[in-house]
Amino acid sequence: MSPVLKKPEAMVFDMDGTLFQTESLLLPAYHGMFDRLREEGLFSGPTPPEELILGSLGMLLAQIWKNVMPDADEAVHRRADELLLELEIEGLNNGGTLLYPGVPETLARLKERGLRLFVASNGLEDYIHTIVTVHELKGLFEGLYSAGGQGTATKTELLKLLLDHHGIDRAWMVGDRSSDVEAGKGNGQTVIGCAYAGFGKEDELKGSDAIISSFAELLTLYDDAE
Repeated sequence: MSPVLKKPEAMVFDMDGTLFQTESLLLPAYHGMFDRLREEGLFSGPTPPEELILGSLGMLLAQIWKNVMPDADEAVHRRADELLLELEIEGLNNGGTLLYPGVPETLARLKERGLRLFVASNGLEDYIHTIVTVHELKGLFEGLYSAGGQGTATKTELLKLLLDHHGIDRAWMVGDRSSDVEAGKGNGQTVIGCAYAGFGKEDELKGSDAIISSFAELLTLYDDAE
């Protein structure tokens, strides 16, 4: 029998693979970025397989480029940061990107129940802010924390900063990657693993207190918690 969860005062959400269907934006931007890198003479050869970037989601950008183009030097990696952000923001503003089913409605209902809602993501600050703005989620969140904005090296550090800053003792960390599990557990919090994105490995969510297969299940979990 699964343990009974305790009601939190706040929920902290990862962005990619949790709230936002990253591949709806990332893959066109990824291919465009390599076209630009080749035009600028910074990269030659074919674009690395999409699986490499999809399998790296949730990591810091510096680590992602080590996986995707390990032979390229630091200057190429930093240019890739700039280009990917530029193309992603362009893609977001052009429309057509997707949240997971039930995200806006579920967040609104959780907020109605008096919960404080936050985002903690390893993504870049402008990227996170643009997603929240374009998808009209701004009024739902009390704070948006990103590794790019806060300059943290790990998700665990980022979550600690958020909890300390807002005086939160009891939170649920909601995310789809092992870094989210580590962040929650590393800060003594409850972890809800999201198993619907499918970017991670099989044991990615090991150690979660509960696992959901659709975002809307969060509401039931919260209502059933003590």
